[in-house]
Parts: sequence; structure tokens; C-alpha cells
Amino acid sequence: MPLTGIKVLDLSRFVSGPFCSMLLADFGADVIKIESKTGDPVRRIGMLKNGENPYFVNLNRNKRSLCLNLKTEPGKAIFRELVKTSDVVIENFRPNVMERLQLSYDTLKTLNPALIYAGVSGFGKSGPYRDRPAFDFVAQALSGVMSLTGTEVSGPLRTGIPIGDTVAGLYSAFGIVTALHHRSTTGLGNEVQTALVDGLMSLFTFASGEFFATGKQPAPTGNDHLIVAPYGVYEAQDGPLGLAPSDPNMWPTVCHVLQLDHLIADARFHDNTSRRQHRQALNKLIQDKIGAFTREHWISKFHAHDIPCAPIHNLSEAFSDPQVLHQEMILESKQPTGSIQMPGFPVKLHTASARLYRASPQLGEHTDEILTALGYDPTHIQQLRKKGVI
Repeated sequence: MPLTGIKVLDLSRFVSGPFCSMLLADFGADVIKIESKTGDPVRRIGMLKNGENPYFVNLNRNKRSLCLNLKTEPGKAIFRELVKTSDVVIENFRPNVMERLQLSYDTLKTLNPALIYAGVSGFGKSGPYRDRPAFDFVAQALSGVMSLTGTEVSGPLRTGIPIGDTVAGLYSAFGIVTALHHRSTTGLGNEVQTALVDGLMSLFTFASGEFFATGKQPAPTGNDHLIVAPYGVYEAQDGPLGLAPSDPNMWPTVCHVLQLDHLIADARFHDNTSRRQHRQALNKLIQDKIGAFTREHWISKFHAHDIPCAPIHNLSEAFSDPQVLHQEMILESKQPTGSIQMPGFPVKLHTASARLYRASPQLGEHTDEILTALGYDPTHIQQLRKKGVI
């Protein structure tokens, strides 16, 4: 697999860091998830299926688990030994935690100059907010994302998924792979820092472009597009669909499909700017047409003219969609407690692609295995367990 031979020590918990290390593990990296005696809190949060949290199983597939008390000197000694033969360390504590443990990048790189150290935080390694607590919701709020989500009536809304956490995890994985490539040409390790707020703000594109150009604060547009009209959600006879003719040149074709050809000459809808100004009236005209038939009727007609359109699925519909099934976007992990399904691999390589080759680990499942490989004999391991080190 592409990352076979890469050894990762993953100290992270919750979502952002585990999502990052999951991506690396999926492509073959040997990820050792280092947990405290009580384990990653996500093991215990939310719904449990046969004693396991499906959310945790998803985020921690293809990893091994080592229970290690880093607040003890023997625990730190074990970690330092692991660092000497590892390629990557991942953590998502507040920036001062690893410093207090004397396990920061500046310390660890003296043990292994080729080490890639990845830190994921809410606000960054430095700056006035570095020590503030942060979760996904906080990052969505402070970044400005929530000011663009929802409508003027609803007020600010967070996204339905933890997008701040997952985007930070994606960027961290990208940074790690970039640093690994840099190391392959220079022999040098590196420190990769990713912040939830930074990751979200990097996604603004249209919104920040208009803001920087005009100084005007973009208003929340709900399901409408910030700069294109028509564009949005319309109710067919049997449910909602999303219509996304993002190229203004598609406007005449949209009118033709909807049998609204007279609107092409209507001054209110002459160009994209005028359509944005009269969006409410335009949406009503389109809704009146779409509401008369089923989603499939309109989707087939729009697709026949290369106009992007799709039904708005719930999760049951999405995970049973023929294209989703063809893309193998459902995995099944054979856990000791039973099978658990989860989303599949979003990146496909022609050869040596990602695969599910190891169930999500039970807490401390691989502790003895990992320590034995480090050279600890069974008696020593038992002593460490009695002292609460492992």
C-alpha cells in the first residue's frame, strides 16, 4: 500500500486528529493509537452498539491501540523509545500540553531528526487564543462560517456535520504527506500545524472574494447561491431536489426545460445580476413548475440537457443510491462485538488503493504486542501494568 512502512504515533482523540490518522492508516500506515487508561472519550460518547460506538469504530479503523500513561516517567520513556523508530507523531491537545509533558516537537526532534510532528488545534500553536478550549462548534462560530450558513430568518446555523474537525484532519494529513515527501528529498523532519479556524477560513472562496473586493459583509443565502441565480432547493411532488445551473449560460436551457421560455426576454431576468436582484420572484416561478411533477421527471429532463440536478437524499437514500454503491462508499468492519458499517474510502487509486484490513481496536488491545516489539519481556510488561504505566 502507498504508506506501508510509515509508522505513526497518534496521541489524538475526539475527531480532528483521529480523522487525520485514519486517512493515513487507510493507505497502509502503521498507526498506533496511544490512549490513556480510560481511552479516547469518543469510545463512550453517544450511541453504543453491542458496547461499541460506531462513530469511534469509523474514525479508528485500521489502527492499533496502546494504553500508556504519559503522566508517568516510565510512560514517557516508552513513548520516547517509540519516537526513535517512528515517522510521524499526531496530537490535538491544546498547544501547552505537550510542552508540559516535555514531549513537544523541539524535544522529540532531538531523538529523531527525521520525525514529522503534526499538531491540530483550535486556533494555532501561537497567538492570543492559543490556549483557549475549542471544539468544532467554536471554530465554526469564530471563523465566520456560521454567519453564511442559514438565512436571515433562521439566523446563524452550524453545519450538520463537524466540518471544522474534518477539514482540519484533511489538511493535517495533507501536511504530513507533504512533509514526508520533503523528507524523502532532504532527509529533514518537519512540524505540521493545522488549526480548525484556519481550515474553515481557507474554504471561503466566493464569500471572501466579494468581501475583500467590496468590504461588504455577505448575507446568509440559505440554499440559494451567493452569486448565481437560479440555484437552490425546489419541492417536487414527491420531495425536494437541488437545481444547480452554476454557469449563467445555462439560463436559456433552464427556461426551455421548465417551459418558461418567455422569461428569457423578461428584463427582470436579463442577466445573472438582475436574476439575483429578483431571485424571490424567479424562485416562485420555478417552484410553481417543479411542484407539478416528480423529482425523477425533472431530474431526467435536466440531465438530458446537461443541467446539474439531484434529489435531496436522507442518509437511507444516499447510502442506497446506485452510484454510491458502485463507488463502494459503505464499508463493514468485523468488530469482536459484531459488524459495524461506516462510510467508505473517498480517494481511489488505480493501484494499491485504500482498504479495510484491521478492525477498530479495543482499548489497549495491542499494548503487549507493541511493547514486546520494543524489547520488553513479559515480566517487565506485567510490572508496568501493576504500576499503572500501561
